[in-house]
Formats: sequence, structure tokens, C-alpha cells
Amino acid sequence: MYHAHMDTVTRYIDTRELDGSRPAFSRTVVTGIAPGGGLFVPENLPSFTLEEIVALSELPYWQRAAIVFGRFGVDLGDEHVETLMREAYGDQWDDERIAPVVEVVAGTHVLELWHGPTSAFKDMALQCMPLFFSAAVEKMQAEGSLTDDFLILVATSGDTGKAALEGFADREHTSIVVFYPDGGVSDIQRLQMVTQRGGNVGVFGVRGNFDDCQSAVKAAFSDDAFATRLHEQHGLRLSSANSINWGRLLPQIVYYVSAYADMVAAGGVKPGSLMDVCVPTGNFGNILGAYYARRMGVPIGRLLCASNENNVLTDFIATGTYDISDRAFVTTPSPSMDILVSSNLERLLYHLAGPEAVRGWMAELATSRRFTVDRETFAAIRELFFADWASNDESLATIKRVYDEYGYLMDPHTAVAWEVAERLHGEDPVLVVSTAHWAKFGADVYRALTATAYDAPLADDAARMSGLELLFEVQRIAPSAGPVPAPLAEIACLELRFSDVVDAGRDGVEDAVSEWLTRS
Repeated sequence: MYHAHMDTVTRYIDTRELDGSRPAFSRTVVTGIAPGGGLFVPENLPSFTLEEIVALSELPYWQRAAIVFGRFGVDLGDEHVETLMREAYGDQWDDERIAPVVEVVAGTHVLELWHGPTSAFKDMALQCMPLFFSAAVEKMQAEGSLTDDFLILVATSGDTGKAALEGFADREHTSIVVFYPDGGVSDIQRLQMVTQRGGNVGVFGVRGNFDDCQSAVKAAFSDDAFATRLHEQHGLRLSSANSINWGRLLPQIVYYVSAYADMVAAGGVKPGSLMDVCVPTGNFGNILGAYYARRMGVPIGRLLCASNENNVLTDFIATGTYDISDRAFVTTPSPSMDILVSSNLERLLYHLAGPEAVRGWMAELATSRRFTVDRETFAAIRELFFADWASNDESLATIKRVYDEYGYLMDPHTAVAWEVAERLHGEDPVLVVSTAHWAKFGADVYRALTATAYDAPLADDAARMSGLELLFEVQRIAPSAGPVPAPLAEIACLELRFSDVVDAGRDGVEDAVSEWLTRS
């Protein structure tokens, strides 16, 4: 049996460092948000040599993941980590490579992160994290440091919700309730969530956008009275499966380490030479995984941050000012990026400027909805990150152009990254991160292929089709697009289990959870 050889246990720090504890991985993943209100970050980062990275190409993905987790000193033991990784990256994936790298055109490769059971990149973390979460709870209960089970509260802009539901469904020691913006996700995304099977899952629409969902869930987390009721009446504590949880981020580091090994093996990059990475990102977690991989020794050059019309990150990287005080929320064909409050940016700012600066900036953001970093921090950001954004119609035009030229069909999120990668392409090969299968967003891919503007009505025959019917129409138009993943093709046959829509705000979330727990 191969062993990951666990290093010294890594401890985690609050980005605002208002609490002196240094928990290990198990307590970090179970706790979610740090006690001081910030996010957990590793006290020290492990490193890999180039030879170690390149050698990963000879191993299956689950072993690559076990090695990275071992370097972080995950406090569950080598053999247990390996067992969990075999389960996380097993037969539920439709490609045994798990996260394959595909060369679409010379110099531009695509990292396909959507081969999991929900056809979105969130599976890369959320097939893994729930296993480690349950194992961590068992460990803490066995040690006598914990008696409660956990209620996972999730705010989703689309993909996280289904992936979290799939990962936590019928998982021991956990229940999960997901909130999504009513009317703010694709038809397929909504159907995936409201048909979710499992006795421990709940789903609610929220009247508002994703930021309304996220703010309401965060408010519930900070309500001590609500936490007390959950503990006393149900024996539950709250935790999160959003990317604010370190258990979500660590698996995302893995696929960047893995991708470089595959790029070398395929001849896409020479060993030791740099590759750029272009990531479509709203909450900053996905591109932050690439930042951590770079710091750990992966030869990544520039980090290209691709935004849609909610381009707050593009503006921040260009100016050093994060300003949402007068910024309108825009609905786009890439709804998983329709985010104005990029929570994971706090982690980057901690590494560049430290906890005191982070506390100040986060306080400014909470009160005035804007902050400006100092000159030294801004210079450090500009050394690593480059950013641009694509409009709604530009992203749709990119889908059609890439399919027409190369026969490769992508979803609107990936199209945003492709467009930005083309604009910012330098001398080094670029890895475009593909975050969803095209079939997750069939209506907008149909718009793209038929050159229909995003805000224009569909033709009458298409307008009469369901989201699922449009997927098969896309296949007719684009025969080389490949099959619709089975879980999506079968979705129309599943029972619609959840239909409730609640008001935005803390009370709406808490009342929904309380009623759901009473019914369950």
C-alpha cells in the first residue's frame, strides 16, 4: 500500500487573528468560520520539488490528492486519508482521470473540472470535503471534545448547492440546507437541487440575488440565540460548505498541482517552465487554489482572473480599490460568478498584508462597502494577478467561435475565461479552467450557437422547450459536443421535492431552517 507520509500536523490561523487558538485540519473543517470572524488559513505552507510534482503524473488522481493532503499534515492518519480519497475520486466520476487536461489549440489547454456527479467543478471539493467532515466529527466525538452533530447551511449561486447536497446526502453526523436565489440560477441548476434525494437535505429559494442569500446565511451564523436553539432543541451545531471553509480550498489546490504534472506528461509545458492559469471566478476561491499551488512550488506564472459583468475583482486588481457601494448586481449567463462580495479575497490579503490590515479593510467593507489597500499590498497583487472581464454577449460569442473553429463546446463560465485568456495570453502556455459541463447551461449555450443575444427572446420554438429539451437541441446543432451527462439527462424523471421560496434576510433563513427541522 502506498502511503502519503503525513508531515507535521499543520495548524490554522484566523485571518483576523482575534482568537489565539491554532486548530488542526479536523477542527478547522468542522468549525468553518474562524472564531474571530475571519477565515482559516494555514500557518505554514508545504512545498514540493519539481521532481515530486512531475512524478505525480504516474499516479491515479486519488493518490495525488492523498499526497497533497499528507503534506498538509491532515490529522486523520495516512491510511484513513487514502481510504477517503479512494471514495472521493472513485466510480462516480465519468472520466478516470478525474480532472483531465485537454489541448484545444497549440498553447492553450483546458482543465476540465466537471466530470463529477453534478457536472460542475464544485464536485472536485464537495465529493471530498463531506467525507473528511464526517471523519472529523467522528474523531472529535471519540475524543470527547464534541457531542453534537452538524447542520450545514449553504448559500449558492448555482453549482455549490447541488454539489454540496450530493456530497452530504445521507452522510453521517450531518444535515444540510441550501438557499439559492429564486430566478437567479439556470433551469437545470434549479432542477438539480429541488430533486435532490436524501433524508437529511433541504432546499429553499430566496427572494433576492446571491449576495442576499450569502448575507442572510452569514447573519444566521452570527446569531447566538439561533445557535443556542439548534443545540438545545436538536443537538446540532452550524457549519458551512461554502468556499469560506478550508475543507473546500485544500482539494482545489490539488487539481492545480495535478494539472501541471499532466501538462508536462503531455508535452504542453517543459519541466520547470511556467504555465499561466486563467480562472473564471466570482468568490475568488478557485483562483486562490492556484495561488497556493504556486507558493508551494508549482511553476505557475501569471494568475489571470476572469470576470463577467459583475467585474468587481477586475476593478480591484486594476485599482487596488474594492468598491461595491454603488455597484449594480448584473444577471449574466454565468450565474455562478454573479457575486459582488468575494469572500476568499480576505485570505489573499492576509498573506500579503497581515491580520491588522485585514481587520481594517473588512470593517470598512462592512460599513462603507468599499476599501483601498496600501501601495505595497497593491504592488504585490499586481506582480501576480492580471484581470479582465467579458460581457454577456462576448461570452456567448466566444462559445460559438471556439466551437466553430475547434469543435470544442464550453459553458458560459469557461467562455469568460477563454475570452480573457486570449486577450491576456503571453509567451507561456495558458491553462483555461473549465468549471462546468456545457449542459448545465443549455439555454445560454443554445443562444450562443444560434447567435441570439443574451437579452433577446428565444425563437418561438425554442422558447416552448424546457431546459432539458434545449440540451438535446444543442446536441442536434453541435453534434461533436458529446453526450449530455446521465444525471442531467435523467433529471426530468425525478420527483420535485422542494418548492418553498422564503424572504431574504436572517429571519427568512432561520424560520425556514426551524420549520424544516421540525418536519424532518
